[in-house]
Amino acid sequence: MSDTQSVKAVAKYIRMSPHKIRRVIDQIRGCSYQEALMILEFIPYDAGGPIWQVVHSAAANAKHNYDLDKKKLVIDEIFADEGPKLKRIRPRAQGRAYKILKPTCHITVIMKESN
Repeated sequence: MSDTQSVKAVAKYIRMSPHKIRRVIDQIRGCSYQEALMILEFIPYDAGGPIWQVVHSAAANAKHNYDLDKKKLVIDEIFADEGPKLKRIRPRAQGRAYKILKPTCHITVIMKESN
């Protein structure tokens, strides 16, 4: 690890597909903390809400645990991993059952203080 402190926050089991989440996190990767919050505030996708919470949480961790300045924080890494799928059944004709897979994902944010 380099001389700059990195701070991490993880949101697990978000009820949204990782594909939809990645579409939004690609927009804020490398942005400053304040810039990322502004983008997420006005982005027209539902994925903006949970991502906003994780980014906000990472900044709160930085302030509370490491006494870092929120204004100097930059998103170093952000990614969405696949979580477990919720399995449901849709009844169909003649006694058949079709599978419904409801995806979940885990969002991880790692922030660093910029100089």
